[in-house]
Amino acid sequence: MRSRFSEGWWRVRALAALRWTIGLGISLVAFYTAGFGLIDEIYQRTVTVGVSAMLVILAVPLAGQAGSRSARLVGTAIDIVLFLTIALATAWFFRIHEELEGGLYEFNRLDQWVAAGGLVVILELTRRLFGLPLVIFGLVAIGYCLFGAELPWIFSHAGFDGEETLRTLWYSFDGVFGRPVSVVVSLIMIFIVFGVVLEGTGAGQVLLKFAFSLTGGMRGGPAHAAVVASALFGTVSGSVAGNVVGTGVFTIPMIRKRGFGPVFAGAVEAAASSGGQFMPPVMGAVAFMMADVTGIPYLTICAAALVPALLYYVSLFAAVSVEATRLGIQPIPKAEREELGRRDYWLSLSFVIPIAVILGVLIAGRSAALAGFWATVTGLALGFMNPEVRQAPGRLVATLSKAGEAAARLMVAVAMIGIMIGVMNLTGLGIRFSTLILSFAGDSLFIALVLMALGCLVLGMGMPTVPAYLIIVLIMGPAIQNLGVPLLETHLFVLYFGVLSSITPPVAIAAYAAAPISGGNPMATSVVAVRLAVIGFVIPFVLAYNPALTLVGDFDALAFLWVLSRLIVAIWLFSTALAGVDRGPLGLPERLLRLTFGLSALISGLPTEMVGFILGCGLLVIHWKGVRKD
Repeated sequence: MRSRFSEGWWRVRALAALRWTIGLGISLVAFYTAGFGLIDEIYQRTVTVGVSAMLVILAVPLAGQAGSRSARLVGTAIDIVLFLTIALATAWFFRIHEELEGGLYEFNRLDQWVAAGGLVVILELTRRLFGLPLVIFGLVAIGYCLFGAELPWIFSHAGFDGEETLRTLWYSFDGVFGRPVSVVVSLIMIFIVFGVVLEGTGAGQVLLKFAFSLTGGMRGGPAHAAVVASALFGTVSGSVAGNVVGTGVFTIPMIRKRGFGPVFAGAVEAAASSGGQFMPPVMGAVAFMMADVTGIPYLTICAAALVPALLYYVSLFAAVSVEATRLGIQPIPKAEREELGRRDYWLSLSFVIPIAVILGVLIAGRSAALAGFWATVTGLALGFMNPEVRQAPGRLVATLSKAGEAAARLMVAVAMIGIMIGVMNLTGLGIRFSTLILSFAGDSLFIALVLMALGCLVLGMGMPTVPAYLIIVLIMGPAIQNLGVPLLETHLFVLYFGVLSSITPPVAIAAYAAAPISGGNPMATSVVAVRLAVIGFVIPFVLAYNPALTLVGDFDALAFLWVLSRLIVAIWLFSTALAGVDRGPLGLPERLLRLTFGLSALISGLPTEMVGFILGCGLLVIHWKGVRKD
């Protein structure tokens, strides 16, 4: 009995050590690549995908999901087969890739089976990490490649057999190991490491304390603090769900303690954490991917994204204030508010300085990868200001291993996206989809944008920000641009809806992450989060019609101030109408009028905008005067 226990214990320890070592290795390679360049692009792309898949097998074993002993044994056997399969498929790529590219190799049945095995591993690991939706998209894409020639109308293509499909998806750089993997390896991974390092060194805790101190005098208190903290920490986190859990474990209980309901508490955190993904300067690392895809400088993207992101958080602040008014919640008494000490200001440098380093390196004209490298170095060094880190410096090494695992999870998702991109390149699906959308929309930009928004919400469900943005922009982007929307506004449109899919039913991954902490129903949390974030669904449309909001290009100050004024009024009209209260209760007719005037103020066309804006302002003045008289 003791021998069996000892053997099992050592096996668990050995697997944990292997998992820890691989995670640390991925972080160190990301660190080296950002600072000194790719070791060898072909090998680094392929090995990173293969090793990341191996790490995910160790981190999310099938055996761990099994109940009975026999099921665990079967799960372990499957994991071993998957581990060996991905190792073989990666090595096989090296064995035949160069000969295939040179046209000197005869593709045989064994090569096809190995490639199919590699694709099966990627599909299975995607299922474990992100659920079935993304896997279904991948399987549909492969099926379309193989059988799409039999489809009618615009969906039909020239036809591709299994050999050509497998060759493209596994043995070329148009599939699993394509350009997105290269960008993640050379650029995005260092920012994943950077975000986890900031979390591991305690920077997140300092941000929370500052957020609570800054918002203590507001009605919303902890709810407003959640908005501030999630905006700041969410920008460096590449995962909405990770941001929800990281800040929500502290903010959600305190929001409930102030008198807000469990559903509302979870919804505030879910909506606020989602917005961090489009908040400059890091934007969940997607800003760097956007710069690579569009060729637009990173700093230009940050400038363009800043005002829309701030307006999103202004709308969340407004929604929280209105809800606090409805519930009769008062500000925290001054004597009970948490005060910041000298130590807190000192520790805040562990977040502020690394962010400043990123901006400084980029302004100096150096690469984004180098900015991530020096920001991570700075974050690690400043981490020693935290007494907990000084007492246990090994915590930083463990943090790097954790960062490597986070990067590995992202790499599996990007490899999965590579399958769909490979199919799109092979079949011309992206062009066909654009043509289909345009045929439905006709000459109506609004109808086309609505169809695009719905497509973005579906495609983004359950995915991390970077892969969600990638697949959506490659499928949807060309159609939006064909309608005359500028390149940058197109990509921001796609990004917003891809990110907001994390709070949109039925998948709503952010709401499902917040609900266990708040004790609320996940679906109800999702619905309330959508209500709180409603302006986030409006902003992309405003951007498409009013590029002046981005502060870049042919900037027009008057146009900017006009659209900004309309948005601010619309934010308050929407927030109060949806909550049913302003400075006093609102009846159904007034709520409907507020929604109508808010929408009218945002509809493109000067007469409609003016009427909506003036009537909306008038309605607010009448309400406020009426409440004051009472």
